[in-house]
Amino acid sequence: MVFLPSLLTAAMTAASFAGLASAHPHIKPGTIEYTKRANFQAKARRSLAGCQDELSKRGGLYERSQKRREAFAKKVRRTRDLRADVPFKRDLDTVISTSHHSNLTGVTNNTDAATLFAGNSSCVLAPEVTQGPYYVDGEYVRWDIREDQQGVDTYVDIQLIDVNTCEPVPDVYMDFWHANATGVYSGIVAGGNGDSSDSTNINNTFLRGIQPTDEEGVAQWLTIFAGHYTSRATHIHIVAHQNGTVFDNGTYVSDAVSHVGQVFFDQDLITAVEVTEPYASNTQELTTNADDSIMAEEADDIDPVLQYVYLGDDVSDGIMAWGAIGIDTSASYTVSPAATLTEDGGVADSNSGGMGGGGAPSGSMGAPPDASASA
Repeated sequence: MVFLPSLLTAAMTAASFAGLASAHPHIKPGTIEYTKRANFQAKARRSLAGCQDELSKRGGLYERSQKRREAFAKKVRRTRDLRADVPFKRDLDTVISTSHHSNLTGVTNNTDAATLFAGNSSCVLAPEVTQGPYYVDGEYVRWDIREDQQGVDTYVDIQLIDVNTCEPVPDVYMDFWHANATGVYSGIVAGGNGDSSDSTNINNTFLRGIQPTDEEGVAQWLTIFAGHYTSRATHIHIVAHQNGTVFDNGTYVSDAVSHVGQVFFDQDLITAVEVTEPYASNTQELTTNADDSIMAEEADDIDPVLQYVYLGDDVSDGIMAWGAIGIDTSASYTVSPAATLTEDGGVADSNSGGMGGGGAPSGSMGAPPDASASA
């Protein structure tokens, strides 16, 4: 299991990011914030190590996680009319031994699914301290966020664990968003985000969606593999909300945020995806994980990469990715959206706090059909 501790300390409680000049600021060594962050990371790693021991002793959570992931992957195969009688495949050159420091060694394409999907990794992940440049408030609660976007279908399974109690975190709404295959975010009109003269993008909602965690702390999405854009490696943004409101049209708004982070993918997987269309048509400069500023800050002692398998023979048949995120449910962020989805469409640099959207967009609203975390 891959863990992602939240970088929230008592001193950072209710911290606002409205004044940040950069979406991904660097924290300089020797500063107060650098010391706070280092101290919390060390504490979080100890807490998560303790959680791994505790969770392995109680309630069969690891065993249920393994069975859930395996059942989810098999369900997806049936949905996509893929062969169910062949082993799951993964790119083993770097996935196991280097990219995310998994302790699962000796894996081959014939490894039993019960071993492959088991939550036995000792890895620890950590987010950076900002929600990212293109956070939009008031998005739709839905599991299928693809809409009309073309790309490699990717099924994502994320589990939240409370670092204070070592228990799964239910009833948390997770905001999930990323760029499309050509490196463009929906809902934002800005230089560096596709065609900045296209004002209609402010109303777009593709590749954004919110899911509630179930009693096992699990949320799932169907998306496409994220595209890259200049200066950043391929990544997905995640924000965990509490105590919000789901409106009648399926949008969600909350002022309480207990986790802000990003997750990444192995470089070999990114390379395999990037040679397919429409990713190959992306003219923006590709930044590798090794050259990404956020990855560089985190990679010395933590690991921000999701585990994955191919659902079929290669990426064209789809991918399933999964991980677990350690959060501090007692902490709080005040995030500042770049835009808000309102009843009348997107509004830049505004947080109305009201119902987002008008009619529901295309795609599956609500929870995954017959592929829930409890399956």
